[in-house]
Amino acid sequence: MTPSFDAVVIGRNEARRIGACLAAVAPLARRVIYVDSGSRDDSVAQARAAGVEVIELDANQPFTAARGRNTGFAALQPDIAEFVQFIDADCILEQDWPATAIGFLRETPKAALVFGRQFEARPDASIFNFLIDWEWNKPLGAAQLCAGCVMMRSAALADIGGYEASLIAGEDDDLCRRLQARGWQTWRIDALMSEHDAQLLALSPWWRRTTRAGHSYAALALRHPEASRAQLLRAIGWGGVLPALAVLGLILWPPLVGLVLVLYAASFLRQMLRFRRMALSADRAAGAAGATILGKLAEFQGVATFWLRRLAGRQTRLIEYK
Repeated sequence: MTPSFDAVVIGRNEARRIGACLAAVAPLARRVIYVDSGSRDDSVAQARAAGVEVIELDANQPFTAARGRNTGFAALQPDIAEFVQFIDADCILEQDWPATAIGFLRETPKAALVFGRQFEARPDASIFNFLIDWEWNKPLGAAQLCAGCVMMRSAALADIGGYEASLIAGEDDDLCRRLQARGWQTWRIDALMSEHDAQLLALSPWWRRTTRAGHSYAALALRHPEASRAQLLRAIGWGGVLPALAVLGLILWPPLVGLVLVLYAASFLRQMLRFRRMALSADRAAGAAGATILGKLAEFQGVATFWLRRLAGRQTRLIEYK
């Protein structure tokens, strides 16, 4: 028998996937709450038809994944289970995962949360889907950063006051950093957890998603400077400084352009060799390497967008890729 837990599902315009998501988690959880962030499709209708509790967020406040998770967590009070599974509506939970996750948390009292292997439904459908699947495959062990789908110890989340609702992305990394600062552990274990469906089949949605990642690097660097510096500097260096130097070289000193191209070529070859060691074909490894380098430009766009909006005093808006 699966140990008792509650579940919070969040979504926005996930009608294509939400039915399967709820069908997987509802039979396992003691209680399921679906929190919707202004969907324009029939996500809410499907959730109600599935018999779960539904909360529609007020559109007068900015939508964020963190806000949705906090709202669902608050709605479970005061009769909340010891553990809560957070899951996004474009994910399908593995049936064995809850028992495995809760067993681990009970054996590891310092663990605030645990997550397993999230995998893409169709990693071979595009280079971009493959890269997302690769991104999900995080290192095993303690002191890791998680994604949106996690099994959480309710007391640990309450201890830090929930997710940071103002973050439009990177709220999971921020959560893990704050938990670790309070003495909690965040674990990745070797178990299948959930199937995700990114649907990144073209450059445009992948670019927007990667821009969102860059935005999160800038936001997290303000909150956790030491921990988030490396990601931010890579985005600025490869996505901003080197292209600027190339443009400057065209105007003032053309050999500088060649030097920049050599640096990009070296990075491309290093990335390609890494993907080849993962048994990818030469063509696919080259595509993944090229997209990884191109992604630095998108990340820098996200960093610049964050700072331009912040300096202008403008409200942060969602960067959606679906």
